[in-house]
Amino acid sequence: MTDPIVDVKDLCRTFGQTEALQNVTLTVRPGQVYGLVGENGAGKTTLLKHLLGLLKPTSGTVQVFGMDPVANPAQVLSQIGFLSEDRDLPMWMRIDQVLHYYGGFFASWDSEYAQELLSTFDLKAEQRLKALSRGQLARVGLLVAVAHRPKLLLLDEPSSGLDPVVRQDILSAIIRTVADDGRTVVFSSHLLDEIQRVCDHVTMIHGGRVLLSGPLDEILEQHSRMTIRLSKPSKSTPSIPGAIRCEGSGREWTVLCNGASTEPYRWVEASGAEILDTGMPSLDEIFVARIRQAGVPAGEGQS
Repeated sequence: MTDPIVDVKDLCRTFGQTEALQNVTLTVRPGQVYGLVGENGAGKTTLLKHLLGLLKPTSGTVQVFGMDPVANPAQVLSQIGFLSEDRDLPMWMRIDQVLHYYGGFFASWDSEYAQELLSTFDLKAEQRLKALSRGQLARVGLLVAVAHRPKLLLLDEPSSGLDPVVRQDILSAIIRTVADDGRTVVFSSHLLDEIQRVCDHVTMIHGGRVLLSGPLDEILEQHSRMTIRLSKPSKSTPSIPGAIRCEGSGREWTVLCNGASTEPYRWVEASGAEILDTGMPSLDEIFVARIRQAGVPAGEGQS
């Protein structure tokens, strides 16, 4: 087994009386895309800040490239590309000045690759950042993050507020390319369809705790969805063993199940109900069901 690039064990972080992260464990291996999902304030950004060495654990350990990022910032950060949600770029510069500025920080900066990305993203070197659209700024931020060909790319809500064309650029043209080149990507997103489209591994965080984590294919296979028709109408939600979520009315209900459990199917047979349809739920359906099961009221946001 390849040594992990990121190895987080029992990570806890408190801010005053607030527990931002509670016993978080995460292993990230080379050449894959890892997605972090969770509602607002779940702890995703706090976790990324620990990987960057910007925060010191209250307890537990964080290892990136086999090192403590707090104790070894230069060695760790030189191998990381990072794009924050707010982009955090020097807005008074032109794009060519930005590339020259950031190129001075990384010995591995690839000027030829940076020029290739300029063309790919339809950017002009003489453009001033303050005149760029939100989508163009995202492209510049991503270019800066990947032009030194980092071993680890960290993206915090990279598609926030962007149009579908720019999202496609970020997710398909870059993330997948970086991963296929043997590098590794960890990114947080509230857009579950993005996560499902490009990720190899998914970690769901709720209230600072890891709710569910594993290879995407396994998570999808471990859940199933069925639509049932009861023998007679029910005014209340049927209590079905093994069901994670049950929605509907009258006789017809949609049930999200733990795929490894046979209890829902036994309940259907014993109750005289009928299975109308079965299928595999989307990651979005699984996320909502798991979060609501954990006690988040309906309608709360995700990020």
